[in-house]
Amino acid sequence: QSQLVESGGGLVQPGGSLRLSCVGSGLPLDRYIIAWFRQAPGKEREGLSCISSSDTTNYADSVKGRVTISRDSTKNTVYLQMNSLTPDDTGIYYCAADTVSYYSGTFYGRRGLYQHEYDIWGQGTHVTVSP
Repeated sequence: QSQLVESGGGLVQPGGSLRLSCVGSGLPLDRYIIAWFRQAPGKEREGLSCISSSDTTNYADSVKGRVTISRDSTKNTVYLQMNSLTPDDTGIYYCAADTVSYYSGTFYGRRGLYQHEYDIWGQGTHVTVSP
């Protein structure tokens, strides 16, 4: 059974950093587009970043410059490094896999950041940014 498992969330002070991990089980992450989404309290889930099988990436404007997505194929893991965190970064962070499109080119606009593009989702990890 294909699964994604997120970890690395927790409580962090404003200005701090976190690295989230997304591990694939029964799912080779280096074959697919993998994305990170965030759902803040009372808000819709938003796409933050994605990485393709050829390591092209895309970032939402809201996190560009503060967030880096990367992959370690030897560990079947995709990471999201987040820096300069603010209370607005509080939420549940999900990773997701697009096992359908096999797209590996450049991401234009917000391609790769829409929920409907992904068919496998993890359970999420909580991030709280607070003094």
